[in-house]
Amino acid sequence: MPGTFKKTLFLLRFMPDITTLYNEAVELLQQLIATPSFSKEEDKTADIIDGFLKSHGIETHRKLNNLWAWNKHFDPNKPTILLNSHHDTVKPNSGYTRDPFEAKLEDGKLYGLGSNDAGGCLVSLITVFLYFYDRQDLKYNLCLAITAEEEISGVNGLELIIPELGKLDFAIVGEPTLMQLAIAEKGLMVLDCTVTGKAGHAAREEGENAIYKALPDIEWFRTFKFPRESEVFGPVKMSVTIINAGSQHNVVPASCVFTVDVRVTDAYRNEEVLDIIRQHVSCEVKPRSVRLKPSSINKNHPIVQAGIALGRTTYGSPTTSDQSLLDIQSIKIGPGDSARSHSADEFVYVDEIREGIELYTEMLKKLT
Repeated sequence: MPGTFKKTLFLLRFMPDITTLYNEAVELLQQLIATPSFSKEEDKTADIIDGFLKSHGIETHRKLNNLWAWNKHFDPNKPTILLNSHHDTVKPNSGYTRDPFEAKLEDGKLYGLGSNDAGGCLVSLITVFLYFYDRQDLKYNLCLAITAEEEISGVNGLELIIPELGKLDFAIVGEPTLMQLAIAEKGLMVLDCTVTGKAGHAAREEGENAIYKALPDIEWFRTFKFPRESEVFGPVKMSVTIINAGSQHNVVPASCVFTVDVRVTDAYRNEEVLDIIRQHVSCEVKPRSVRLKPSSINKNHPIVQAGIALGRTTYGSPTTSDQSLLDIQSIKIGPGDSARSHSADEFVYVDEIREGIELYTEMLKKLT
């Protein structure tokens, strides 16, 4: 008991006060909202966050507009948890009635572009990192990564710095989920499919109509069922969304190009789905990218169980995030509501930020 008592006194003396950190988090978010940070233009918010972390004695690392840091007592023999969120935003839409950069606090709501997506998550994770930063008794390391270009799935965001972060065991990705546990996220492939025919005069039996040749493949995309289904999402979903063919009414089209939106579940890797598609269709299939992978984490993973123990529910997220760039297990969770993301007069409740900080902290405590 005496040893435990001394340890408790030590922690109470040297661990930062959550309320103080919460107030700093809200102030930091107001600064970030007031500073435009559209994708690829995040240098000024990167400067603000860098200065904030350094003011707390944290050594930071930077590559373009991405920042990262490790806890003070990093131990290479311990597992490492990645804490990640982004500081870029979309551009404000035409429906705004407020100044998107005013960062006004009104009736418990903090308004402004990026407040919900993903400012509340970002400052909450920064706060949690500060809370644990000096701890010597952690059973894990923490790596904080604050990244750019998430809104455009850019190559100069999280993907750029993953090689710099070292071995990571799992990740907590901060996105607005009402602090519920997104234990899986769909991947995305956009396919450009080309069918080649032969031009001819429409009045005569000439040519080979590329539209007609495309119809069996389009029907296949509409009806095919992949053998494996995700426990969270069910089947992989494919939708033909764009078709372009023909030049004028009296010419049999020599080519037909159509686009397919493929939402890949955690039952497959993107490359597997692409191989299956190519085995079944006769058209030429070119993926725009296979980077945006499906992601998931085992429901029995300690971080998921920690969230469930705190009353959180699990679900599968249909939207993509920086999870898609990770090859490790990851969970998406954060304050705010995804329904508010990219909306006019975007806001986050400051109570959501407080709850986010508290729940992130308690979940990580359970892992010690």
